[in-house]
Amino acid sequence: MDDLPRLYSDFAHWWPLLSAPADYEEEVGVYQRLVRDAIEGELNTALELGSGGGNNAHHYSRHLQLTLVDRSPKMLEVSRALNPSCEHVEGDMRDVRLGRAFDAVLVHDAVSYLLSESDLRAAMETAFVHCRPGGVALFTPDHLRETFRPATSHGGHDGDGRALRYLEWCYDPDPEDTIVTVDMAYMLREGERVEVVFDRHTCGLFARATWLTLLREVGFEARSVPYTLSSVNDALQAFVAHRRS
Repeated sequence: MDDLPRLYSDFAHWWPLLSAPADYEEEVGVYQRLVRDAIEGELNTALELGSGGGNNAHHYSRHLQLTLVDRSPKMLEVSRALNPSCEHVEGDMRDVRLGRAFDAVLVHDAVSYLLSESDLRAAMETAFVHCRPGGVALFTPDHLRETFRPATSHGGHDGDGRALRYLEWCYDPDPEDTIVTVDMAYMLREGERVEVVFDRHTCGLFARATWLTLLREVGFEARSVPYTLSSVNDALQAFVAHRRS
């Protein structure tokens, strides 16, 4: 776990104050519609790869039987507290194998931490082997090479006796590679004591054509779908991958 950002390791217990479940309701609604429009047959079970603190799952679990996979045991602890009815499994989306198939496989912004095409393809293979025939895998990366632009954002929430505020700065130090940098500063307040923490997140950045090529190589029928969220100024792209057999 040494390569994980601090937010997902020693500061994981602060996650609910950085990103609250209510912040995810709109986008989960969009993702559910995309899956339901593409799937053949019923949608009852889903596997989420890179489930993190479980904010997406909090909304999905109202309608689906969920299995959640994440490589951070501390983030899984946070998710278990929020989603006690869901199955939680510690594993890496690049190589985890559960030996069963699901109606849908959901891969959200955690996929952005894959830095090479080989890692991205490995995660797609994981999705494919866990997706039943007629099922759908949905990938929603934060950025694409064609539409990336530097940005800053801020936010945070108050809790019981403590609070968090953050500043996020996303930029591309080298436009010739497939990596972008997301620097984050957290102000962590407990009572009247405030600690400031720096945390660097290194994320992958791939072209739309790369996504589609790799998805098709592993066996999916794939397409990209643009969508918008009220909380995000930029147009976003989801990749809907259908498994025929």
